[in-house]
Amino acid sequence: MNVLKISAFSDGDRGGNPAGVVIADELPNDSEMQRIAFAVGFSETAFAVPAGSGWRVRYFSPESEVPFCGHATIALGAALALAHGDGVFALTLNQACITVECNRDGGAITAALQSPPTRSTPAPAELVSAILALFGYTHDDLDPRIPPALAHGGANHLVLGLKTREALASMKYELNVGRSLMKREDLATILFAHAETPRLFHTRNPFASGGVYEDPATGAATAAFAGYLRDIEWPHGGAIDVVQGEDMGMRSLLRAEIPPLTGSSIRVSGTARIMQS
Repeated sequence: MNVLKISAFSDGDRGGNPAGVVIADELPNDSEMQRIAFAVGFSETAFAVPAGSGWRVRYFSPESEVPFCGHATIALGAALALAHGDGVFALTLNQACITVECNRDGGAITAALQSPPTRSTPAPAELVSAILALFGYTHDDLDPRIPPALAHGGANHLVLGLKTREALASMKYELNVGRSLMKREDLATILFAHAETPRLFHTRNPFASGGVYEDPATGAATAAFAGYLRDIEWPHGGAIDVVQGEDMGMRSLLRAEIPPLTGSSIRVSGTARIMQS
C-alpha cells in the first residue's frame, strides 16, 4: 500500500510535522491501519477513501486511533490536491465533518482546514497540579492571563500558559508516566503556550497518549487553543500566529483565524512539503 510522506505546517522547505497519507479505494481493517501507522512511525497517518462527494478519513498514531489530527489533515489536503487538483475537500471523520482547502503555486502547497466546533472549560486544580509535577513546573511558572483549561477542537487538550520563553524551552518529562496520565484523563496532547505578543505564540505539544514525546506542529491543538482564547476574550484581533517545534529543531508555522461566534470552527492554515521517500 502506497504511503505518501508529507510535512505539514513547514517553514519554507524545512521543519513542519511529518504525516503519512494513504488514499485508497477501501479502508483497510483497523489492525492493518494500526500496523501501517506503527511502521510509518510518524505521530499520525491519515487514511482516506472516497465517500459520496467527499472523503471518509481516519487517523492513527503509532499506538492508537485518534479522532482528529490537524497536521495529518493538512498533509491529506496536499495529497488530494496533487491527485485531483486544487479545491475544497469535504472530510467525514469519526465524530465530525470538516473541510480542507488546498492550493498549489509552483512548488509551494498551502492548505487550510476548518476544525470541528470548539469548546473549553477550566481545568481541574488536581489535574493541573499533577501535570506541573510531571513537567517540573510550579504554579509560579504559569501566565495568569491564560488560566489552565481543557480545550476541545475535535480532540481534548490541556492548555497551560507559561510566563517565559525560557520555561517553555526547558520542557521535559517522563514519557511513560505522561502516557499513563494523559490516557487516564483522555487528553490527546498537552499544549504549553508562551505569548510573545497577543497575536504571536510559541507552543510545545507533548503527545505521550499516542506514544510520541512531542509534536513539532499540532493543528488540532492550535484550533482548540484559538477557540479557548476566544472564550476568554483574549485580544487576538481575529487571528493568531503560532511558532512550534523550534526547540526540537523542526520549526513550524501555523496560523489560526478566529471568527467571533462562540464555539464556531477555527481555520488553521500553513504550508506543506512533499518529503523524499
